[in-house]
Amino acid sequence: MNIKERLAIPPVDMPEQDPRVRVNNVEEVPLGYTPEMAMLEAKRCLQCKTPFCIEGCPVGIDIPGFLKAIEDGDFRKSIRIMKNSNLLPAVCGRVCPQEEQCQQVCTIGKAKKDPCKSVMIGKLERFIADWEREQGGALIPSPARPSGKRVGIVGGGPAGLTVAGDLIKFGHEVVVFEALHKAGGVLVYGIPEFRLPKAIVQAEVDYLESLGVEFRYNFVVGKTAPIQSLLEDFDAVFIGTGAGLPRFMRVPGENLLGVLSANEYLTRANLMKAYDYPKADTPIVKGRRIITVGGGNVAMDCARTALRMGAEKSLIVYRRAEEQMPARLEEIHHAKEEGVEFHLLRNPVKLHGNADGRLTGAEVIKMELGEPDSSGRRRPVPIEGSEFIMEADALIVAIGNSPNPLIPQTFPDLEVTRWGGVVVNDVTGQTSVPGVFAGGDIVLGAATVILAMGHGRRAARAMNLYLSSGRWTDLAESLSLCRAEVR
Repeated sequence: MNIKERLAIPPVDMPEQDPRVRVNNVEEVPLGYTPEMAMLEAKRCLQCKTPFCIEGCPVGIDIPGFLKAIEDGDFRKSIRIMKNSNLLPAVCGRVCPQEEQCQQVCTIGKAKKDPCKSVMIGKLERFIADWEREQGGALIPSPARPSGKRVGIVGGGPAGLTVAGDLIKFGHEVVVFEALHKAGGVLVYGIPEFRLPKAIVQAEVDYLESLGVEFRYNFVVGKTAPIQSLLEDFDAVFIGTGAGLPRFMRVPGENLLGVLSANEYLTRANLMKAYDYPKADTPIVKGRRIITVGGGNVAMDCARTALRMGAEKSLIVYRRAEEQMPARLEEIHHAKEEGVEFHLLRNPVKLHGNADGRLTGAEVIKMELGEPDSSGRRRPVPIEGSEFIMEADALIVAIGNSPNPLIPQTFPDLEVTRWGGVVVNDVTGQTSVPGVFAGGDIVLGAATVILAMGHGRRAARAMNLYLSSGRWTDLAESLSLCRAEVR
């Protein structure tokens, strides 16, 4: 097939549940490609000599390679290519912002002057991962020769899982310490079932266990045992404890009953399965009118969950304009389809309650856009005297998270930023403590799954070099070794 013929193929839309149906269930919204759909979409790839899509991928997937295998109908080859770089394709294919990464630089999208016309790399990634799972499980590679080295990983989120998968393939013994009763981090407590079914996350964890990774659950490093004890038992340690500390608005009335963080709300709804009442009798705030404050993916998750939990009205309140929302366009689109109301250029300044201390409404001020701030977006400026009351019996704060403070608080030797993030070498992921590495949201702050995985991949390469040599003679050597390994 020549380039002209490939350019003539329109994007293949993935079927979805009807909004009127899905708002009453927690089943996945996109239904997936059929093999025929996937092969047709893969034919749109031009197999560029300079694949900018690979440069746009934080973990460096051979995108043209796995797409060509799909086009040829060789799905087994495709998943093998995928897993050379990404052990969590079923997850990334669902929740990663491909439109801002690999698909943003796709030559097809540029040729048509519309990024929405790019090859649907994320949907094809999901397809090939789902195909493998439907075949009855992943192929298990031959075990590597044992290195005799032991690695402790603190946190079973995307970064920790990536490090575990990479290091077990190098022959190292790997133990993951997870504070919760399930591995996955934000994948299990934060992202709703209708966006990422938990059975898919568990399948990825099961795959790592089949490779030999050991998981120790309900183990809070810093409380159950200090991290110093891990340094005595392991040859290297990776810290991937994420950004689970919620931020609040710091406005009067934020302590009223019915006000809670997105972290708590989504954890109760997802990990603790409040959506599955009465099978899971998890207490969760329910309301007739629920306000979610924020404009990111987490805010969309909360607002859409509220509808599924029985809210008559679910409202997004965001202090900027829609084009400045950090949420994925797909998530905004799905929220609107389901009936979420968007109240933009609005910001709560005070919360009101009744005599029983329960929330009754939010005092909101109107905003207008001023000059750009440090983020490059126009700064929202309050309009004096424009305050008004929005009725609500529940309010969810989804304005961001900070790095988990437990490890830095209990490990004073670890250098951290003033925002609480762990300081690491940008190339190796090495911290200020020899043998200790870190990555993901504990370094980045709240970021994306694929960026956390990219951090994990980088750190795993550096840790393997460290374990092989047993030392870093100096920073320059560590940098040159790691760069050579990455190339």
